[in-house]
Amino acid sequence: MIIHLDLDCFFVSAERTRIPSLKHKPVVVCKSGDSRIFSVEDTQSMMTDSVGGFNGLMQHKKHFTEFDKNEWKKEFVDDKGRVHGIVIAKSYEAKKYGIKTGTHLRDALFMSPNLLVVASDHLFYQQLSTKLKAFLMTKIPILEQYSIDEFWGDLRGWVKDEDTYDFISMLQKEILETFDLPMSIGASSSKWIAKLATDFNKPYGLTLVKKEEIHHFVNAMPIESFPGIGKALQKRFKNYGIKTLGEVLGAKNLVCGWGTIGKNLIARISGEDNEAVVHQRDRKSIGISRNFHTISDREEVLRRATILSRHLSHTVAKLSVHPTTYYFMIRYENGLASNVSHTIDRSFSESMYRELTLQTIRALDIHPHYGIHHLSLHVSNFVTPTQTKTFSLLHQEEDAKAKRLNEKLTKLRDKYGVDIVRCGVEKKILV
Repeated sequence: MIIHLDLDCFFVSAERTRIPSLKHKPVVVCKSGDSRIFSVEDTQSMMTDSVGGFNGLMQHKKHFTEFDKNEWKKEFVDDKGRVHGIVIAKSYEAKKYGIKTGTHLRDALFMSPNLLVVASDHLFYQQLSTKLKAFLMTKIPILEQYSIDEFWGDLRGWVKDEDTYDFISMLQKEILETFDLPMSIGASSSKWIAKLATDFNKPYGLTLVKKEEIHHFVNAMPIESFPGIGKALQKRFKNYGIKTLGEVLGAKNLVCGWGTIGKNLIARISGEDNEAVVHQRDRKSIGISRNFHTISDREEVLRRATILSRHLSHTVAKLSVHPTTYYFMIRYENGLASNVSHTIDRSFSESMYRELTLQTIRALDIHPHYGIHHLSLHVSNFVTPTQTKTFSLLHQEEDAKAKRLNEKLTKLRDKYGVDIVRCGVEKKILV
């Protein structure tokens, strides 16, 4: 069988491993704009192992001593007394008050007066996830990490189907005893039914759905409960009066008429997708983005874009990938956004990427009278042995020199930190 493992409210559970006093209390982990990355002071940061999903690889170190229930105010309350930040994880005790992922912290504090607030520490969470993955790899022959807190495992040929429940029950207990982390586990004959089984029974649940039980299991479930059915598909189904997964399967001919998306969805819901658990997938893209308080000074926006390009360049160098497509986005204070992507057949270097970033951000800024509160940079379309590119001969000598400099920069940053070498403009804060 295939199993799906999902850590229960992971960020909160992770904090509880080092702050036991948070257990059985309403707790939220919150995140605000990352002021450390834009500081003129050098900060400690490090590359982490890939933990799947959309989690960044470059994380800043935070010094942890002990929990102070008022410490969060230093990060989330500004000099005018305004509370900033959003909830990125909540305990089940906090969830009872109606607090959700994405709730503004100021609202969460109103909803639960006794709420305990913890500022996020993503490096700690990623390191804990990496340790858990190493442990799971000793227990499961083929393991796929889906996100920082989710895994799939293929037990076929390793654990008999009739022994699966006993195996996942033992595994759940071992994880709790070893890491003090509560884990929910689902099992079935296919990946997506296993994941649905996990979501069906949380927290700390165990659910096994045999192949012959799949149709009965999914029959009454609402369409929005199935992973991969987003708002657009939900709206489409409801236009046809389809509200449950059983009704989706009953309308098989209709859904399959929607093309590949419809056919794949029917296969997944019926447990007949035959999707393999893959130990490691090639990374398709790498990105970095930050929210911050609204900025009107465009020189400060460019300074921050320069810093983000430096961090992303170091990540590209460490992963030894070669992007050829570059994506940029600006978000304004009024909800407007501006974005663009470029495909450039040049050898990647930090200097080339920094110049491209600054040129693009200037061109993207089509609403100069509005403040900016978000920047996003992504690279993709990597050169591989099977997907090669012919690079521009016009820049060959320049790019070869920049590549050699990049290699020296990477060694310096590995030894002394990513902030050891900066552009001069980064040291001047203009707002």
